[in-house]
Amino acid sequence: MLIERQGRRILTGLMLAAALSIGWAGLASAQENPFAPGWDLDTAASNLRFQSIKNTTKVESSSFASFTGGIEPDGAATVTILTESVDTAIDLRNVRMRFLFFETFKFPEAVVRLQLTPGIVDDLAASGRKTVLIPYTLSLHGAELPLETEVTVTLLSENRVSVASAAPISIDVDAFGLMENLGKLEQAAGVTILPSATVTFDFLFDRRVGGTGQAVAAATSAPASAALETAGDFTLEACVGRFEILSRTGNIYFRTASARLSDESYALLRSVVDIVRRCPGLRVEVAGHTDSDGSDQTNQRLSEARAAAVAGYLVENGIEADRIMPVGYGEARPVVANDSPANKSRNRRIEFAALSE
Repeated sequence: MLIERQGRRILTGLMLAAALSIGWAGLASAQENPFAPGWDLDTAASNLRFQSIKNTTKVESSSFASFTGGIEPDGAATVTILTESVDTAIDLRNVRMRFLFFETFKFPEAVVRLQLTPGIVDDLAASGRKTVLIPYTLSLHGAELPLETEVTVTLLSENRVSVASAAPISIDVDAFGLMENLGKLEQAAGVTILPSATVTFDFLFDRRVGGTGQAVAAATSAPASAALETAGDFTLEACVGRFEILSRTGNIYFRTASARLSDESYALLRSVVDIVRRCPGLRVEVAGHTDSDGSDQTNQRLSEARAAAVAGYLVENGIEADRIMPVGYGEARPVVANDSPANKSRNRRIEFAALSE
């Protein structure tokens, strides 16, 4: 639900991280090179949040648990956000965001890059605090765009600086090719979501010691694991919810009128294997569906063959054959009318479901 906002938040977070880099440069402004010997983001003391709006008025706030960043001596700054670490405080909502919106199985990171110059922070040592406009590029979901944002930089000590968003940063979902994914989120959650999100952040950067790559602050935490979920096996509810979400991704592809899996399907199928492994004792139905083009008999055979191809991949990658039940439904169970190319694409699908004993 926080989906689109989460997307924008991610973008905002990246911008913020870049801003932090600039702030640290100001802390070291007394040196001939304000960026030497480099600065590192203190992830334990920093936060990156995004806000989204669903059903017109409900505002929801989420965050990212894993992000890293740094500024090199030449002023090149980078902030990397692990999109799988999106944290909405609800497990299955996190899973929707990962699989339906960010498509983290294909795009695991969002990256902010910028090139800092000494002139940006040349008076920070004297003022102690300033707001600056920072240009940067954001890479998200396979797109990279030039953006800019205002950040407030505060000098906390010679070796530590705070960089925070001066105002919420708005991110355009459509600009990063995420409108279709936003639609998947809306369908899965049964809500409407504003196609933009705002991001806020508060980053702390520490100067490295003698260029060793270690920050002055005693402990900058390692990033959290990418996906925020319980380790080990899933509960029945978590398994059922994940299979339902996997069925909505639309990221299992075949050649036209063929049951041969396309290479681009394997990124998602690797995640399917992991989830099935963590649902021991459950049998899983792999269901093939087609659109209405062609005869009923042809579509029935094609749906069965495609389900068998996916089941075969799971078995080849370590899932017990007696746990996987491939079945084809042909064109008998459309999710929408077969009256447009977009709708037909939605009806051509593979679905997963937990089977009762």
